[in-house]
Amino acid sequence: MEKRELVIIGAGPAGMSAAIYGRRAGLDVLLLERGRTGGQINITDEIENYPGVPHATGPEVGEMLHQHALKFNTEIRTVDDSKVELRGDKKIVVTKKGDETNEIEAEAIIVATGAHFRRLGCEGEAEHIGQGVSFCAVCDGAFFEDLEVAVVGGGNTAVEEGAYLTKFASKVYIIHRRDEFRADRAAIEHAMSNPKIVPVWNSVVEKIEGDGIVENLVLKNVKTGELSNLKVAGVFMFVGQTPDDDCVRGLVKAEKGGWILVNEHMETSVEGIFAAGDVCSKHLRQVITAASDGAIAAMGASAYINEQLHLRTTLLEPESVTAFFYSSIDEKQVKLLKAVEDAAKAKGVKIPLIDGYRNARMTEKLELSAKMPALVELRKGVVAKVPGVAYEADVQKALA
Repeated sequence: MEKRELVIIGAGPAGMSAAIYGRRAGLDVLLLERGRTGGQINITDEIENYPGVPHATGPEVGEMLHQHALKFNTEIRTVDDSKVELRGDKKIVVTKKGDETNEIEAEAIIVATGAHFRRLGCEGEAEHIGQGVSFCAVCDGAFFEDLEVAVVGGGNTAVEEGAYLTKFASKVYIIHRRDEFRADRAAIEHAMSNPKIVPVWNSVVEKIEGDGIVENLVLKNVKTGELSNLKVAGVFMFVGQTPDDDCVRGLVKAEKGGWILVNEHMETSVEGIFAAGDVCSKHLRQVITAASDGAIAAMGASAYINEQLHLRTTLLEPESVTAFFYSSIDEKQVKLLKAVEDAAKAKGVKIPLIDGYRNARMTEKLELSAKMPALVELRKGVVAKVPGVAYEADVQKALA
């Protein structure tokens, strides 16, 4: 089985950032991607809010990230699918490409799989996807030269993509269920200053009609219940996102909808598995926040890998070892450190000092959380003796 230190699933801004930071930290990094590197920014026409890049297209930023990752010799592998499995203490990434299946044992994993645009779910939507129903203005906008189109949604993406579509369409209706947009003020002002944009307030799409291609939208006014027709050649859906959490679904804790829950170090509920970017539960999904998440996750993974290596060689692999477990946030326990060090020096032995607060998962695994402070004797990683040491005299007695 192939073995790697850090496997990153997803090569959008979060995954690329994680790869860059992981490689700079000296880790053996494998980056897995099932599409074009860059993620959703490849379908973004314009990026103006990434510090240091006053203006660039999404694909341009994606390519910059790609080249930056390659600069640090990141291995990028294209796969059709990835799935994370736990086999005992081992973390396995199972990949598929065509008929070939590969298994990779990873010291740590970063899930940076992003999210995708949600479907509206109305009648006629599914059968018209690719025939006038689109989720990507950059991809399909040019097909609607001098035609009237609609955008569904009221957030930043809907308003910004609506403005982009005015480059091609003769008129862009932005259909929103409320009576005002939820987008940033700058985005709203930019869009509403364009005479081609027409907002349709308090309305939802009930049905999409057309003979093979989109020809008409049946709209419902949410306040009056009145139905009306809107003749358009295309409709672009921007009504929120769904996380691409398939590779760890049911394995890590997530909130309703599948958004992965992480702490400030981007750690999930499973030891050694991190998550970054749009797949996480968060308030703001932007290129800059995804890149930030990736950097934090990579440094967290690096610390975890180094910590596990240290703990393995110090505690789990020796035939016999006595270690002092304490909590660095308990002042009384910290004061015992000097007594332990002095006693060990007097006896001519080396006693590893393990901060059970910082190494909480290892401490929990050894069932020592409630027993600190303690001088613990381990034999081949198995706890043999746990004498409590509340006072300096206890230390002297335990090491006698």
